[in-house]
This record gives sequence, structure tokens and C-alpha cells, in this order.
Amino acid sequence: MKKYLLASVAAVAGAAMSTAALADIVIATAGPMTGQYASFGAQMKAGAEQAVADINAAGGVNGEQLVLEVGDDACDPKQAVAVANQMVGKNVVFMAGHFCSGSSIPASAVYAEEGIIQISPASTNPKFTDERPGPGVYRVCGRDDQQGQVAGTYLAEEFGDKNIAVVHDKTAYGKGLADATKGVMNDLGKQETLYEAYTAGEKDYTALVSKLKQENIDVLYVGGYHTEAGLMKRQMVDQGMDTILVSGDALVTDEYWSITGPAGEGTLMTFSPDPRKNPIAAPVVKKLEDAGKTAEGYALYTYAAIQAWADAANTAKSTEYEDVVEALNTGEFDTLLGKLSFDDKGDVTLPGYVWYEWKDGQYDYK
Repeated sequence: MKKYLLASVAAVAGAAMSTAALADIVIATAGPMTGQYASFGAQMKAGAEQAVADINAAGGVNGEQLVLEVGDDACDPKQAVAVANQMVGKNVVFMAGHFCSGSSIPASAVYAEEGIIQISPASTNPKFTDERPGPGVYRVCGRDDQQGQVAGTYLAEEFGDKNIAVVHDKTAYGKGLADATKGVMNDLGKQETLYEAYTAGEKDYTALVSKLKQENIDVLYVGGYHTEAGLMKRQMVDQGMDTILVSGDALVTDEYWSITGPAGEGTLMTFSPDPRKNPIAAPVVKKLEDAGKTAEGYALYTYAAIQAWADAANTAKSTEYEDVVEALNTGEFDTLLGKLSFDDKGDVTLPGYVWYEWKDGQYDYK
């Protein structure tokens, strides 16, 4: 369908369309550029812009320059599908996105139907690749069942004699991560004292915190995002609780500490090895920071997703869907995350999750 669309546009435009415009390769990133998770959108946008600038400076892809489109899905599934359809209309050949699993999963159906390759830098729900609608769906991040294995084992082994509560925000990401963690913990013989859902986007979690206090909860595992987790942690401290908050990769933003302040001290979270500490990423980290942009969280994951696609397209000497899929399936790619390849599901072969602790306003390896 895309081939015929491009052919029709070219035929109608004829000589009026410049050779330079025809040579541009349009790619995209999409995520929560606005809304309560916009800090992650900023990470993705920064990484994507820098990747495009660096690739273009090095000669582009197959000698052609990249043009970046940025889509805002606000982590809303319906908006994500709308963004995906907009990208079809803009002749995008590759999507480095989306961020939220609840956005990536429905959008992937559009990309698969239209022959657009999708590599998510951040969507961790197993269904994204386990039930992918086509062969061109990949991710460069880990999976919730991997993250849950690490978190559930730790909770059972380190807090076996403590009261643990597990809560989630009902999203594909939050509930998926909470359930994966809970399942591993339960299998190891540790039962939670409390398990329940909360509503994302609220400002006051006093009722939940009061319930946690009544149940003498020592450890709170949050399947959800930094905004709500930060409020819970701060409000627990306000009620005199010293409960340890444990969560996942959606806390990898400085905004978490902006919400909690010193109350966030000691928060634990799982995340992949920090790519900022990889020596090969140092020049890119410096460029981003010198430009006043963030290199934290998923900025470098988005950069790496674009690197992998560009490398595959250069290897294939083509940006056609089938050609690049073949290259992605069989190749090994040097990225800021390290050397990576993809398995037969589209999952990345990279080191798994490690533990971080929030101290003095920043997170580092525990």
C-alpha cells in the first residue's frame, strides 16, 4: 500500500517535486510529548533528534538524509493509533516508539499493516512482541517478565519476613509489571499482605496510604509511573511511615525526586544497565548535556533504536520493509547500548535488569 501511495504522489507532483525532497527518508518517534509522563517524551525526542543529526552528519542512510517526525500520543491508546495513521500519511518508513506499552501495542497493528518497521525503546509488556501483528515489530528494552523475575526474587529473598503490598495503575505496563513481580514472589513462597489497583493521574493517595499504614506495610511495590509513585512515597512519609517503595523502570526520571524531595531517599527500582555509563555513549551524552537536553532514562535507548534500524537499512542497501526486516533478523548492531541483535520474537539480546537506589536526588546502582 505504501509503495503505491508513494508512486502516486510522485506521479502527481512530477517535476514540481525537488530531487532533494525525494531523497529524504522520513522516520519518526512517538511518545508522551505532553501530559503527566511528558518527561519520558522529552527523553525520546532528545535521543531521536541527536541520532538523526549524527547519522546525517556521517552521510545519512544509503547516502540519503533522514527527516524526523515527532508524534504525541500522551500514553493514550486511541491517540497512539491516530498518531500511527498520521505517520502513514507522512510516508514514514520507521518508528522509534512508542513509550507506553498501552500505546505501542495498538499502534503496532497499523505499522504492521502499512509496512512500517517499529522498534520501541521502552515498551516492556510481553504482549508487544509475543503477540506482534507482523515481523517488523521489535524492542531494544527488556520485558516485564524479565523485570518481574528480578524484582519478585528480590522481594521474596530480602523482605521475606516483612509485610509487602503490591499495587498497580491498571495500565498494560503497570499491571503487567506488578503481576509479573507478584507471580515470581508468590512462587518463591512469599505472599503479599495487600494487592490492589489505584487510579493514575490523581493528586491525593491519602486513602491508599492510610490503608497501607493500617496494614503495617513495610514494603510497597508499585506497578506504575513516577508521578503516582512519587506522590505515594511523599504521602507515606507525611504520615510517619518508613515504608520502602520499590518499582520499575518508569522511575528513571529526575522528576521522581522533584515530586518526592528527600522523602524519595532509599527508593529502589529496576532498570537496564545505565547506558550513560557506557564509554561508547560518552560523546553523545556530552552533546546532549551541552545542548541542555537530557541523556537519562530512554534518551539513549531511542538513539540506539534508530542506530539499529539505520545500520540494518545500510546493510540491506534499502529502506524497503522486507529488506530491512531481513537485516534486523540476521544482523548484529553496534549501538550506544552495546552490541545487540534480535531474537525470533523481536526481543533484544542485551543484559537484563539491575537494581538502582535513589539517594541525594539521583539514582545509581545499588
